[in-house]
Amino acid sequence: MFGKDFQRKYALTDQGIRNTKQGTFWTVIVNLIVMGGMGILYLMMSRYMAVLTDGAGLPKAVTFILLVLVFLVLSIITHLQQYRTTYGLVYGEVKEVRIGLAERLRKLPLGYFGKRDLADLTETIMGDVNRLEHVWSHCLGYLYGSYISTAIIAVGMLIINFQMALACLWGVPVAFALLFGSRKLAKKNSEITKAAGIQVSDGIQETLENIREIRAANQEERFLDDLNVRIDHHEKTMIKGELSTGIFVNAASVIMRLGVATTILTGTSLILSGRIDFMLLFMFLLVITRVYAPFDQALALIAEMFMSQVSASRLMEIFDAKKAEGADHFAPSGHDIVFENVEFAYDNEQVLRGVSFTAKEGEVTALVGPSGSGKSTCARLAARLWDIDKGTIRIGGVDSASIDPEVLLTDYSMVFQNVVLFDDTVMENIRLGKHGASDEEVLEAASAANCDEFVSKLPQGYATPIGENGAKLSGGERQRISIARALLKDAPIVLLDEATASLDVENETKVQGALSRLLSGKTVLVIAHRMRTVEAADKIVVLADGKVAEEGSPKELLSNPESIFRRMTQLQNASAGWSI
Repeated sequence: MFGKDFQRKYALTDQGIRNTKQGTFWTVIVNLIVMGGMGILYLMMSRYMAVLTDGAGLPKAVTFILLVLVFLVLSIITHLQQYRTTYGLVYGEVKEVRIGLAERLRKLPLGYFGKRDLADLTETIMGDVNRLEHVWSHCLGYLYGSYISTAIIAVGMLIINFQMALACLWGVPVAFALLFGSRKLAKKNSEITKAAGIQVSDGIQETLENIREIRAANQEERFLDDLNVRIDHHEKTMIKGELSTGIFVNAASVIMRLGVATTILTGTSLILSGRIDFMLLFMFLLVITRVYAPFDQALALIAEMFMSQVSASRLMEIFDAKKAEGADHFAPSGHDIVFENVEFAYDNEQVLRGVSFTAKEGEVTALVGPSGSGKSTCARLAARLWDIDKGTIRIGGVDSASIDPEVLLTDYSMVFQNVVLFDDTVMENIRLGKHGASDEEVLEAASAANCDEFVSKLPQGYATPIGENGAKLSGGERQRISIARALLKDAPIVLLDEATASLDVENETKVQGALSRLLSGKTVLVIAHRMRTVEAADKIVVLADGKVAEEGSPKELLSNPESIFRRMTQLQNASAGWSI
């Protein structure tokens, strides 16, 4: 019952399976104890019927009082155990799943996140786990416990009277067959509703992230209209899904309840024919109230379980994704970066084709080339932010694919054109470069990155909150914080991806000064579109169509009339009104 398929179907951990088994066990016990209460009521009624019909003496009240007390004590104990195993343990399970999910995401290559929509991932982490939490706590143990306890009670009923048992229970399998027949429809509706909800989240997130551009283009009305359309579509899909599910659930409930009518009709017929007495009919009427009670809720739970399987499959997609793993010890011989016949593709679109070059320690190696030639891809592959398809990348003679990415990245500092900052103070944003760094270390790195100039003008200095993604700072100021992070980390390998491309001349000069301190003695890989920013590089690697088209020093390439680098430099200088 609770095998591997069941575990995957509801995205349960091994502990979750154990919790479900415990919840099922105690639900069975609770249902049987409650049925025992019906037995006490039947026993009392039988004694009083004997008094009325046979003139027997009144039964002793002490016996029934003791039975009721025993029933109450057992009921309280078993209900507490049921609550602990179906609710209490599950909340711990949810914590473990969320932590496990975060750990899994931490181990996935960044290429995975490039293929997944951010709103979609957020919905999986928050919405899907919340839905599964309700299924784990309210559905699984309760439903399967009801199955087992009803089966036990049904066997007893069949032994007592076959005809009455069938009259009571025929509606249960028919009702569940109807619900299980609607499973594909429920799953399809859930997938459509989920997709519509993600579209709403996407629209809201996109609008908030680009609110300045939207207002600048005077497009508020168009974006709001689009959001309204998405929200209306989501609402319609939810209504349609819940309506179709509600129809099947209510139809199943009505069918199951017809068992009350057939029990009365069958019992009356058998009494009139003399084959049973009134007390047997009374007993079956008592039993039927408890047999149906667990399934009243179970019918709705089954519908929810069908829909939860969509959430579980989305969750398992993350757990099934291939992790970027490797050794937790990295001892390179120097920090030369060597690409050997590297190939890489995004979703079957080939980006790199047999790329080979070396970026030597203590030198600045610049990657240049037309847009889409694979420059940024090479930098990300060098840091194992993605895994290559073929070939080898060696760092100090060690195959980077054999090292855990988190361990490998301890030897890397990165400065990108698009700086990411957090809604925190300047001090804490710089401290991100080195966990546990002292204030003195942070301030020293900030000073080396020329941050003192603008921080001194902030209201609280380095303790000033800078807003979401550094909204209170200029582009140059944000870039200098990014360089301060890299200086604080002081890693032997530095990756620069157009670190000064979007800055004005004054800020570029200040940032270049900070970069000169950062790059001293390091293995430096620079991605550049502006040729004048790499004229001081030790080596130029020109990429074209995913291949190394040429390489050499800037002087060597500029002296070659056929050089791609020379032609790109001439074009850029001509567009700026310069010549060489």
